[in-house]
Amino acid sequence: MSDQFERELADWGPEALANGRVATLMEAEAYTRRIATTHYENFTVVSWLLPKHLRPHFHNVYAYCRWSDDLGDEVGDRTRAAELLDWWQSELEDCYQGTTRHPVFVALAETIREFNIPMEPFADLLSAFQQDQRILQYETFDQLRDYCRRSADPVGRLVLYLGRQHNEENVLLSDNVCTGLQLANFWQDVDRDWDIGRRYLPLEDFEQFGYTREEFERRETNPAFLKLMQFEVERARTFLTDGLPLITRLPGRLQVDIELFIRGGLKILERIERIGYSVWETRPVVTKADAARMFAGCVIRATGRRLRPRRSIAPHEHTTG
Repeated sequence: MSDQFERELADWGPEALANGRVATLMEAEAYTRRIATTHYENFTVVSWLLPKHLRPHFHNVYAYCRWSDDLGDEVGDRTRAAELLDWWQSELEDCYQGTTRHPVFVALAETIREFNIPMEPFADLLSAFQQDQRILQYETFDQLRDYCRRSADPVGRLVLYLGRQHNEENVLLSDNVCTGLQLANFWQDVDRDWDIGRRYLPLEDFEQFGYTREEFERRETNPAFLKLMQFEVERARTFLTDGLPLITRLPGRLQVDIELFIRGGLKILERIERIGYSVWETRPVVTKADAARMFAGCVIRATGRRLRPRRSIAPHEHTTG
């Protein structure tokens, strides 16, 4: 467990709450703002792009997601992590019943009321993190897609609620974006994930391309593995490009935020291609220069859409900065 999260647990974990500690609203809002602006270096840019009135609500949602993720990944013991996730689930249920103690939930309750957010996306995230404690490898893509449906897609749905754009068509587009992003991150981190015993590449795809489980366990790069990775990269790209129409369906600055995430995912896939799909040997990364170019491109395109509001994003644009 990291020292930072150990301190968070000591201050606001189940033992602290059992001893009667309760956050005030002012304390809670400051807490979620700190979590959001210090745990994720890109969030400061994303937050700056948001309308000012939305920033605290994005801080609240991010802090919930951060705590959920850390409870699943930072504890270091799967049994203890499962217990803490069950505790977090009970705090979520209490929040929806009108009782809040933890600063994340004290602040989040305001966001839930303001935007009328149901419990489902928050609970889905927890179910995925709970699954991480039990399932480390996937046999089929359908199983992996179901995991993404609960570990990634709820984040996009929460953004839609905050943007007051939650409807059936937007949800389908958002789910494509979020699953595509998660797949891109999985393929970027094949080596790192296997270090902790996690394999997200579906076994059925191994069989399709003639790559064996034993070769995977040896981290072997061969023609079968390269074909497998090329297939997975194209699959992730399809999800992301299918989600591109969401950009123009969102209001104002949210367009830039969402496009920036999509372009980031596409850039990861481009980097995987550039290293010849050899992700065992090299971790593909998006550089700060890449990020700057993508940001500038997103702002320019958003400005163009405001001047020409009916202009749509052409599919071929996904290869640009």
